[in-house]
Amino acid sequence: MLSLSGASASYGSVPAIGNISIEVAEGEAVGLLGANGAGKSTTLRAISGLVRLTSGTISFLGANIASLPPHKITELGIAHVPEGRQVFPEMTVQENLEIGAYVPKAKAERSRSLDLVFGIFPVLAERRKQLAGTMSGGEQQMLAVGRGLMLKPRLLMLDEPSLGLAPVVTDVTFEKIREIHAMGTAILLVEQNVSRALTLVQRAYVLESGHVIMHGSSADLANNKQVQAAYLGM
Repeated sequence: MLSLSGASASYGSVPAIGNISIEVAEGEAVGLLGANGAGKSTTLRAISGLVRLTSGTISFLGANIASLPPHKITELGIAHVPEGRQVFPEMTVQENLEIGAYVPKAKAERSRSLDLVFGIFPVLAERRKQLAGTMSGGEQQMLAVGRGLMLKPRLLMLDEPSLGLAPVVTDVTFEKIREIHAMGTAILLVEQNVSRALTLVQRAYVLESGHVIMHGSSADLANNKQVQAAYLGM
């Protein structure tokens, strides 16, 4: 479904990612793991067209998307839920969700998508008329994920969904992501909480200083001594 081959990108003259090659199959859950500043978020931004590659390719459903503008990439079925939630605080929950269905295909099924999101996140249905800025951090994270689902994506990219959340709220958030994946949506998950991420994804890539230093199944990575020492506190 998604394939990056030798992808490199910079912020001005500062290299951000170098020669990254990753793949996500249809319906698969894949993790991008690593410490802060490893290049995980930049990789997602490159996929969604917010950062341009300096070399390499990005293909989605067989088409090269590296040169497409962000709104065209979104129309192909890639939803990007950014780090820090970034909801519209002065708009209601329902208005935030409806904005997620702005592409023509998603807009035509907006009512059905709202029902789906409210089924996954009942608290959003209860708060549909509440201003997003008055919600808790965990509720805003659910709203951000729900807004991504309103696009009816083939691939849902999630950037640090547990950031700033209490452990019990993180548990709920990851359970909802697991539920979304079980519905058939492919997931590309960026997460610093490596132990938690490895319980959700099937495979993962470990990034360090903008490069992939290892990849494998979740079980293999969880049992890897380097991963255990660097990320699992073992």
